[in-house]
Amino acid sequence: MHHFASGFKRNYYGKGDVIVYRLHREGQVPPGKSPVFGANVTLLIYGDAFWPTYETGDNTGLIATDSMKNFIQRETLNFPGFALEEYCEFLAARFLETYPHVAGAQIRAEELPYQGIVNGSVAFTPSGPDRATAQLELRRAGDRLETAELRSGIQNFRLLRLGGSAFHGFVRDQYTTLPDIHNRPLHMWLGLDWLYTRPETGYSDGVITATVRRMVREIFHAFESGSIQQIIYQIGTDMLAQIPEIAEVNLEGNNRTWDSVAEAGDRIGVYTEARPPFGCLGLTLRR
Repeated sequence: MHHFASGFKRNYYGKGDVIVYRLHREGQVPPGKSPVFGANVTLLIYGDAFWPTYETGDNTGLIATDSMKNFIQRETLNFPGFALEEYCEFLAARFLETYPHVAGAQIRAEELPYQGIVNGSVAFTPSGPDRATAQLELRRAGDRLETAELRSGIQNFRLLRLGGSAFHGFVRDQYTTLPDIHNRPLHMWLGLDWLYTRPETGYSDGVITATVRRMVREIFHAFESGSIQQIIYQIGTDMLAQIPEIAEVNLEGNNRTWDSVAEAGDRIGVYTEARPPFGCLGLTLRR
């Protein structure tokens, strides 16, 4: 189920997994930008105009989801920017301007990243696995449009630390089989998203997302921890301290630490993928 920051919706519908790539084939883009802009887009719309379709099957005011797919893909050619937040705002505003009977729209975009093989102008290869995301809800407020929510994030971090991670001192009872661990090779997954103090501060041309991505990697590299909970707390508190535009951050880490096959103390070891059950650890921090 989908949820909307503006509150309960009696009905909504839309199109998901709309894949689009905009290529500047001559390679001429502003410094720090990529000629390859790729996104996976979900567009949901709502309003009383669509209720007859549910109640009586009357499609008079219905915008086909195939038309929504075509709108997203074709209008991407007219988008002048490079950041997901601005992209979502561009599409949502233009959609509501095109279809005045739509009360509001929620649009989510996930980057499909490519990086240059040599100098980033001719040949590219997929990058990641972490991917930036943005989600915007735009709705009508009288004769103007207002932002109900702008949320940014980065999902699918895969982080490996060879040592400097501990986990001990936890509750021990008849169900405990895990030994105390003082120096483990930690493999964790991480996803996070954040809200802004004011929606307009989120339009940073990708600077805030790039800052968060750098912070996550630097903290994971430098911070020796007693738990994954401590790591995500450190990331969240540093984000709030160093990025004043962020009002709230939500983090979820997964403990995907590999199973040991053979080890020679802390010097060298052979490991395999962890078994399917994994630890899931969440945290929300607000300014």
